[in-house]
Amino acid sequence: MNPTSAAAGSREPAAWLGMDIGGTKVALRAETPGGEVRERVARWHSRGVVADLARLATEVGLLHREVPGGFAAVGIALPATVGPDDHVVVWPSRPEWIGLDVRCAMARLFPDTPVGWADDGDLAALAEAEATGCADVLYVGVGTGVGGGLTSDAGPLPGLGRGSFELGHVVTDPDGPPCPCGRRGCLQSTASGPATLARARLLHGADVTYRQLREGLVHQEPWAVQAVDRTCHRIALAVTGVRELMHPALVVVGGGFAAGLPGFVDRVAHHLHALARPGVPAPPVRAACQGGLTSLYGAVALARVLGRHPARSGAPASPAPPG
Repeated sequence: MNPTSAAAGSREPAAWLGMDIGGTKVALRAETPGGEVRERVARWHSRGVVADLARLATEVGLLHREVPGGFAAVGIALPATVGPDDHVVVWPSRPEWIGLDVRCAMARLFPDTPVGWADDGDLAALAEAEATGCADVLYVGVGTGVGGGLTSDAGPLPGLGRGSFELGHVVTDPDGPPCPCGRRGCLQSTASGPATLARARLLHGADVTYRQLREGLVHQEPWAVQAVDRTCHRIALAVTGVRELMHPALVVVGGGFAAGLPGFVDRVAHHLHALARPGVPAPPVRAACQGGLTSLYGAVALARVLGRHPARSGAPASPAPPG
């Protein structure tokens, strides 16, 4: 049976399918118009794009058994850099995917079904916009790297369809550490989880685990406070630059690294307010509503958009703002 669309004559409502394809695992979430939800999470078994796509096909098939109506549309959160020819150009976590034609691969997996994909940070912003009811959201995700996304009430999302919203590659310290992209001082090289732990190690004079950093913050150890505060300041610098150009009404901070550190969001807000210039107040800052599932919820939101506008399928879409 074709696992991607409802069988002819089926009375079951078709579901919107969201997929968050990551470097170590893939998460799937299907939502029906009636509010039924089915989810699956699977880790990659081995290396190789052929094995990954086979694993993905298996998980889609298993989920389809729980969703008799099939899938009306599919939205995909994909952290890889995909070029204008739909081929993966860069993906450090799964380099085997480099050269893959995403359009063709997804068409084989989901024939006759609208499919769209976008950067996970862009879709996280879309999910938070829906969750908060705010159309103009700047999302910052702090984890192994630093991602970002932006929604706008004035038109299409800037990142979707025209390259991802690469907040992590905004230069905040030109004399800072090298970034894998080839520049120095990108936000990712100064404010990511690994960068923060490296700074904490230098300040503490010994190796520091994430748990030790968290405990150091709880007990207000100077080395821990300074390491995290520097990260939050760099994030605030990048957000301030975006604020001058795009005027988001809300800043949402997510990502597993940031979520586990007490006071992280408040520190970003403190620095953001300190950097605001007269007449241009800083936007409010809050923690992500959707936690670690933000990108997955955004992928489902993208599927809903594609279900309403199927002509947009087969390429990164530009969803309309929530509302």
